[in-house]
Amino acid sequence: MIYFRGCTAREKETSIADATENLLKSAGVDYKVLDDEKCCGSVLLRTGFIDEAQSQIQKNTEALSGELILTSCAGCYKTLNQDYEGLDVIHISQFLKELIDDKKLNFNKKDLTVTYHDSCHLGRHCSIFEEPRDVISSVADLVEMQNNHENSLCCGAGGGVKSAYPEIADEIADSRISQAIDTNADLLVSSCPFCKLNLKNRGLDVLDLTEFLIEYGDVNEEQ
Repeated sequence: MIYFRGCTAREKETSIADATENLLKSAGVDYKVLDDEKCCGSVLLRTGFIDEAQSQIQKNTEALSGELILTSCAGCYKTLNQDYEGLDVIHISQFLKELIDDKKLNFNKKDLTVTYHDSCHLGRHCSIFEEPRDVISSVADLVEMQNNHENSLCCGAGGGVKSAYPEIADEIADSRISQAIDTNADLLVSSCPFCKLNLKNRGLDVLDLTEFLIEYGDVNEEQ
């Protein structure tokens, strides 16, 4: 297995990559990371730099072919799964669900209430809704925001909005956090590093799914 960390978890939200690797080691998963990992090419594809994106796709395909590829990033998952050909890709939320079901990871349930933010890429684009919720429910009680699953609101960061129109990205993020606060949850969990980056520091604790498990799950390594 190759753990494809993605740009955000590798460079900006490094605690997500660290938490993911800690969980993989706790479960005894044999994996490796690429020392020279490159961007998946998502931004190039979405902004119209098709030739540059195809060059990136070719290089990554050569490095990743023949391996099961684990991603932290919802955007990387969508891109590697839908814009590449012949790759075997799994998102961390799906893989954690498998590890929990196989009792390779065991967590202690807490008196804790959590709400979950469906990222656009993982949710509406890839129809992954239940796996992250099942993982959360192994540790805490889950409460839903007004908009969830297919009707979830965007975090405000996608589509280049955060870079081109930061004030709009902030307004959208504040609206989403307001919905989370209305649930009276103790914290908000997402399965997308980019969503976490835009939603954090707005009045409610925000964690990636992997960070949440490390901080609150009390990983029990006894099998």
